[in-house]
Amino acid sequence: MFGSTRSGANAYAKVGLETGVVAASPHKLIVMLFEGAIVAINNARTAMKAGQFEVKGKAITKAVLIVDEGMRASLDKKAGGEIATNLDALYAYIIQCLMRANLRNDQALLDEALTLLTDLKTAWDAIGNVAPPAPAPAPAPAPRATVYDGLAPRATSYVSA
Repeated sequence: MFGSTRSGANAYAKVGLETGVVAASPHKLIVMLFEGAIVAINNARTAMKAGQFEVKGKAITKAVLIVDEGMRASLDKKAGGEIATNLDALYAYIIQCLMRANLRNDQALLDEALTLLTDLKTAWDAIGNVAPPAPAPAPAPAPRATVYDGLAPRATSYVSA
């Protein structure tokens, strides 16, 4: 009547993913891209072993898009210098491995792409575990100015004789 349970579960999963993306730091977004590409490659490996070529092709296409349009496109070669240039070349190589694996049904090429992405993700995770510098202490509040109120009652001390 209102749709299948599966479509409802998929809708909740999609909302959870979208919420996670909106709330994620830039570092976490890259981690999510690595995780997505790794899952897609694992799905392609499973489909390749099972002879499900259409599923394999879709999974590899998804991995290629994540690496190319997500990870590779996010590189800032001006700010990142040599590291960004090297990562760009590595991402291009991973994409080539994935495309050749798809064309040749080559498990070894999928494994190579998976190993490279897993190693990069491990390094990226280690970067995220570095504690950020401690924030500077907050400045002391300015002293409050005292206001003279001539009508306010005052404590007096009289000395009796």
